[in-house]
Amino acid sequence: MTEPGTGTGREGRAAVDEQPDLGALLRRSGAGDEAAFAQVYDLTAAKVYGLAVRVTRSPEIAAEVVQEVYLMAWQQSARFDPERGTVLAWLCTLAHRRSVDRVRQVQRERDREQQYGSVRAEIPADETWQGVERVMETQEVRAGLDALTPIQREAVSLAYYEGCSHREVAQRLDVPLGTAKARIRDGLSSLRTALGVGR
Repeated sequence: MTEPGTGTGREGRAAVDEQPDLGALLRRSGAGDEAAFAQVYDLTAAKVYGLAVRVTRSPEIAAEVVQEVYLMAWQQSARFDPERGTVLAWLCTLAHRRSVDRVRQVQRERDREQQYGSVRAEIPADETWQGVERVMETQEVRAGLDALTPIQREAVSLAYYEGCSHREVAQRLDVPLGTAKARIRDGLSSLRTALGVGR
């Protein structure tokens, strides 16, 4: 098969317009004729790729979409119904749907990355925290946690050991955000004192 986007000359353009030929080729593909399917690809890939590029605005993603579209077309070629439209229209419909799916997928991934970044940015790096975190994994810290009140220990554990933001701690404890922040701050201060940090 040729690469998507490569021209096939006048013969290719003329063949694309001859939809009955494409239909016949696809029917042969449905019977397992790989050479016939290669012809379908050669005669339509440029237009399918062009559509994918316009939707995704990414040559790399468009190339992946084209591969997926023709894999689907090969798998579904025996079920193609010419009464519902032309082969090229069918392929373009597959390409458009898959391209939109990929654009949405990429956007969801970007949104997750931005959300993760904003959540991590909520965690303050104050002096109390900086003093405690240097020794947080030691046995002394675990012993120091026992010196805290239960509500302070729970808040500090959520913030440090589970990596929760202040907002997430508030949600987990079902308390106002300000209360969660105060518990974490007071807990860290008490822990800092118990550990002798900064003395």
